[in-house]
Amino acid sequence: MKNKFMTSALKCAQKAYSEGEVPIGAVVVLDGKVVSRGHNRRTGRQIATAHAEIEAIEKACKKLKSWRLPECELYVTLEPCPMCMGAALNARIKKIYFGAYEDKGRSLTAQIAEANLLNHRIEVEGGVMEEECRAILSDFFCSMRRREKAKKSDERD
Repeated sequence: MKNKFMTSALKCAQKAYSEGEVPIGAVVVLDGKVVSRGHNRRTGRQIATAHAEIEAIEKACKKLKSWRLPECELYVTLEPCPMCMGAALNARIKKIYFGAYEDKGRSLTAQIAEANLLNHRIEVEGGVMEEECRAILSDFFCSMRRREKAKKSDERD
């Protein structure tokens, strides 16, 4: 089941990629069914909080008519940042599954999950379909660097 839902999150990441956004996707799952989807939209919306997880959590809250999602799981293609961990914690998400680890060590995922903030802890499992999740990010940034290099080359000519 984990791979099924991470594949759904990867489809969301692909949508972000096609929009020129950093390809991160997220889905919220309840009782074995996807209730909401989200993908990164920071560049297009020019809003710092337009992360995939935030979008998926907000949509789930609206659909389920509650800010509390205690029976829900969140699947995301990249280890969540502190803001997204805070949102998941505040929504009382039961468990987070993520794909690729944040290489730069900026996530604080484990520390936030175990902090017992708001009298709630989130179970976290990383490395779900890690290679696939890492590959889409790597491809995006390699492509971006090639475009930037070509742009600078054109400007010199």
